[in-house]
Amino acid sequence: MAGTTDGSTKTMGVLTVGALVMVTAYTVALGSNGWLWFGWVVLGLITLALVVMRTG
Repeated sequence: MAGTTDGSTKTMGVLTVGALVMVTAYTVALGSNGWLWFGWVVLGLITLALVVMRTG
């Protein structure tokens, strides 16, 4: 059914949001780390690609 997401896509979404929270907390506590933000962007793009593939 178009417009629905399966469990793995939802899990990736939760993981991406959780990673954003962790990277933000790290940045606030210890200062910015470009590699962490780069990793989060890659994770976000993978999650976005999964969502687009599932809804398309």
